[in-house]
Amino acid sequence: MRKKFWLLVGLIGLLAILSGCTEVNEPITKESEGIWNSYFVYPISWLITYFAELFNNNYGLAIVVVTIMVRLLLLPLNVKQLKSSKAMQDIQPKIKELQQKYSSKDANTQQKLQQETMALFQKHGVNPLAGCLPIFIQMPILIGMYHAIMRTESIKTGSFLWFELGSPDPYYILPLIAGGATFLQQKLMMAGSPAAQNPQMMVMLYVMPIMITVFAIFFPAALALYWVVGNIFMVAQTLFIRKPMMAANNGGDKK
Repeated sequence: MRKKFWLLVGLIGLLAILSGCTEVNEPITKESEGIWNSYFVYPISWLITYFAELFNNNYGLAIVVVTIMVRLLLLPLNVKQLKSSKAMQDIQPKIKELQQKYSSKDANTQQKLQQETMALFQKHGVNPLAGCLPIFIQMPILIGMYHAIMRTESIKTGSFLWFELGSPDPYYILPLIAGGATFLQQKLMMAGSPAAQNPQMMVMLYVMPIMITVFAIFFPAALALYWVVGNIFMVAQTLFIRKPMMAANNGGDKK
């Protein structure tokens, strides 16, 4: 669990670095060069513009539609990650038994612990790294979405509902919703899992929503809108996919 915590911290740091240092202030156009711009940022920017033109230049609605499309595209990866997380959770009691059995810090004992732990993974078909792979695959797409919104010039001049897309939400409604949805999604994910008993993960439960809220207060409302839609989608995903999956597995365990 500690490794997952530091992995999450590392991914947040990577997101912050990548989102801030790769031409984020330069407009994205068809002539923008580089693999990152050509294959990630510009296609998403073009897609947002395409839907905006369909909706009478409504870039806010276009961001909502494209965000949902991206999340649906990533849904199979998220389901895979949820299944991997559930499989790891199911064998946690057996892992703890092995840790208690081989509690000695002796090198030979620790080697035996590693061997039996790997044998346990193989027996139950669990890959401890399988839950991390979908995260790494998703990151370029999500960061590309961030860049597309920040670097598409026409978005900056648009408006949606009560806010200007190129300026922060003057009433702080979007930041509060984004932070609240982030907290709710993480709370739902932790419910009934060992992470709920881990102090480090509990810290992240509160740190992440605060970070998202603060960022959304100072960033353009277009980006806050993207976070709101994405986080609400993740809450729905957790409610309609993870919980039934957990209930089905728990029902099978009782049998």
